[in-house]
Amino acid sequence: MDNLTKLNLDNYKPLRDVVFENLRTAILEGRLRSGQRLMEVQLAEQLGVSRTPIREAIRKLELEGLVIMLPRKGAYVADMSFKDLIDVLEIRASLEGLAASLASERRRDEDIISLEKVAMEFEESVRNADVETVLKKDVEFHERIFALANNKKLYNLINSLWEQVHRFRVTYVSDYEASLSLVEEHNKILQAIKDGDCEMAKKYATEHIELAEQFFMENTANSQQI
Repeated sequence: MDNLTKLNLDNYKPLRDVVFENLRTAILEGRLRSGQRLMEVQLAEQLGVSRTPIREAIRKLELEGLVIMLPRKGAYVADMSFKDLIDVLEIRASLEGLAASLASERRRDEDIISLEKVAMEFEESVRNADVETVLKKDVEFHERIFALANNKKLYNLINSLWEQVHRFRVTYVSDYEASLSLVEEHNKILQAIKDGDCEMAKKYATEHIELAEQFFMENTANSQQI
C-alpha cells in the first residue's frame, strides 16, 4: 500500500469524509487493488491520520460493496467477477430506466438546458478522445437525470451500483467506437426527457445500460475478474 500519500488536513470537510473519499478513489483508480488487504495501521500511517477515521471509512466502503470483511482475517478490497458485473448491470438497467421516466415527468425548462449543456460537453470530449473528461461528463449526465427524478432513495441505490462498476466504465469509454455510440444513446435519452415522453425515456435509458452489458460480454467474457 505505497500508492497513498498524506492527506491535506486543511480540507474543510470532516476528516472521516476526507479519509473515506481518498480510500474510495484509490480503490476505483486501482491504486488499492482487488483482493488487497486493508491494514488499518499502515493506512493510518500513510495518510497521516489516526486509526479511527480509517476504521469508519472501511465500514462505509463495505456498505458500498467496495470492501469485504472476512471473519478473523480483516478487510479486503472486493473483487468483481464477470457474474458480479452482469448482476449489477441488470439491476442498473431497470433503475436507470425508472430514473429517466421520472425525470421526463418532473423536468423543468432550466433542467433541460443544463442537461443539454452536459450532453454537448460529453460529445466534445469524445471527439477529442479525452477519456478523463468523457468519464466525468458521463457521470454528470446521468447524475443530472437522477436529480431530475427527485427520488433520494433511487439516487442512493444507483450511485452505490455506479461505484461498483467504475473500473469497467473506464474500459468501456476508452473504446472510441463505444464512446461514439454513447453520444447517440445520451442524445436519445435527452430528447425523450425533453419531450416528456416517459415510456421512451425509460426505453432508451434501459437500452443504454443493456448495450454496455453487451459490450462487456463480448469483450471480457473470458475474464475471471474485472
